[in-house]
Amino acid sequence: MKWNQRALKWLWWLVILGMLAAIPVAFERNETEQKTGRKVEFVFDYRNLLEISDLQTDPRKFVLEQLDEMKQHGIQSMAVYEATLNELKLSRRIELFTSHEASALTQTPISPNENFTYLLFAEKESEQQLQPMIQKAFAELNVNTRAWSYKNQPGLIIEMSMEDAMLKTMDPDPITLQLLKEKGYTIVIRLSNRRAFDEARMDELLGRLKALGVKRMIIDGETVPGFVSDKDLHNLELMAELMKKHQIGLASTEALYQKTPPRGFNSIAKKIDYNVVRLHPLTESDSQKLTENITPQELKGRIQDYADRFLLAVKDRNIRMIFLHAKAVKSTDKGKIVHPLDSIYLTLKGPDGVIPQIHKIGYQTGPATAFVPVHSGWQPIAKALLSIGAIALIALTISYFVPELALAVFLIGLVGSAGMYVWNNSLFSQALALGAGTCAPTLAMMFAIRTARNKLKRKDEKKWIFVAILLLRTTLLSLIGALFIVGLLNQITYSLVLEQFRGVGILHAAPIALTVLYWLLFSDETSYRDKVQEIQGFLHANIRVLWVIVAVVVAAVGYYYISRTGNEGQASSFERYFRSFLENTLGVRPRTKEFLISHPLFLLGAYLCYKYRSALLLVLIGVIGQASVVDTFAHLHTPLVISSIRVAYGLAFGLLIGAVLIVVWEIIARSWQRWVPRLSE
Repeated sequence: MKWNQRALKWLWWLVILGMLAAIPVAFERNETEQKTGRKVEFVFDYRNLLEISDLQTDPRKFVLEQLDEMKQHGIQSMAVYEATLNELKLSRRIELFTSHEASALTQTPISPNENFTYLLFAEKESEQQLQPMIQKAFAELNVNTRAWSYKNQPGLIIEMSMEDAMLKTMDPDPITLQLLKEKGYTIVIRLSNRRAFDEARMDELLGRLKALGVKRMIIDGETVPGFVSDKDLHNLELMAELMKKHQIGLASTEALYQKTPPRGFNSIAKKIDYNVVRLHPLTESDSQKLTENITPQELKGRIQDYADRFLLAVKDRNIRMIFLHAKAVKSTDKGKIVHPLDSIYLTLKGPDGVIPQIHKIGYQTGPATAFVPVHSGWQPIAKALLSIGAIALIALTISYFVPELALAVFLIGLVGSAGMYVWNNSLFSQALALGAGTCAPTLAMMFAIRTARNKLKRKDEKKWIFVAILLLRTTLLSLIGALFIVGLLNQITYSLVLEQFRGVGILHAAPIALTVLYWLLFSDETSYRDKVQEIQGFLHANIRVLWVIVAVVVAAVGYYYISRTGNEGQASSFERYFRSFLENTLGVRPRTKEFLISHPLFLLGAYLCYKYRSALLLVLIGVIGQASVVDTFAHLHTPLVISSIRVAYGLAFGLLIGAVLIVVWEIIARSWQRWVPRLSE
């Protein structure tokens, strides 16, 4: 015990040393976020434009008009897919017929055993540029093609059923690429892994795309080009080398809209030195909501919601590419074909459009560029100090439960962490970050409980100063965990969400459980025997109906609390409106659980602890806010500046609302003391 008591002082010094090491690491991460990757690119799906045009009276004229409209409304880029026969048909470059249709067209009999695809080129330019591309693509599939014509209009016969042939991919349409280039668009290419990988063909294709100014690729499908299996990475390595050679990077779709990245994505991202930007889509189903039969006011609200959503993606989640989809629908209510393009234009450059808003906060529109990490050579040394400090913080927290184990836990932690570092560096960093992130708010709350308990029955005239300082001190202690998370997980893979910090649910729940355990059994200076007797007494107590009701309520609240953590929690319409109001008013939305619930009740409990022992229960609720403060910085794709402002707002409004609660309590308490005796008389 003597050695453990002496060790506590040195453990605190190690924690402080780790904190100091985290500060310059956090500074360099902030430099990465604020000085690189500041361009936001708005990309439209060109295939969707062709699908909408197919329902218009003059498809080609419609496409050209909309390309001009999009340019005026801030869409700088077009996403172009690998060509298919269906897309070439939508572009009005070819016409397709089955064997039966060709027979009816030419009035000539065709063999009943034949099920081929008949193709006619719309014009000379289409024949010259597309015929070699089509023949080459089907030759790779060992499918025969031969010349065919109808009334002097040239074409091809493809010896494959039309349904099958329309699924086959080939090089992107060169006529479309040239048209978009002439219109001043940046081309974002969408490539799939549907064709057999050929290094020479891919090199030639990427070379042509580079000449057209292509800088970014979106994966089309579930695997990246060149992927064979998780063990066979040869083609993937060749693909990565070609991408580096032609300076083409990747775009990664946000996890909310693509649960798992394409297979091989993380591997190829690493091999191209993380030349990756994050992408947020407006899906086809999203766009259809802009075509529903709703009032102009409701439509205006939806347009504003999407503008706010895009702004939040850019500002809060480091999104640098907004990928716009659209779909025309047949409206029976309106009696016509409707499309959402005009509404999308208002979303971008309307009265409250997203583009003017992102310009106001310092972003530019243009081809998205990847983050360039600021990473000095001393960061490995800083990470070593952070690791030792995190182990010391965990040992300190355990010492408040079992003091005799502090030194042993620290030494075992050092040895175990060294082994984990060798075995899996990523898991090592995440485990220490999770441990430090859990222990910091727990330790802060244990200090707060001790301090509040010591105020019982004291006559202190500086209650207001005490409660404010207690909340600030507790939050600053909790932020130690945030420093360790930021310092230990300072890799670009977390910013790009190619790697995720696991255990966010634990980060929310563990501090609550540990704080309650401390309050129940370890906050009083009793022997281990007394603690065991308390546990035995609790286990042998008669269960009452009230206890069951309380347990069910607590379980329901706990389940709701955990279900709301992370990005997948569902919010009510009122809560979404309230969030939007805070975001639009303040620029950065503070967390509701902090400023509206946890911090105010913590302050009220600290104020009442002078009179009532049970007021500690209100102080105890403060652990929710302290865990939330740390969790804010565990969202590693959120800029540090935004997380810091969010915590500051939470404290400021929490102090204000807490002060109102205290004033209301005083009014009620004094009124009670004044009027209840009179009523008794």
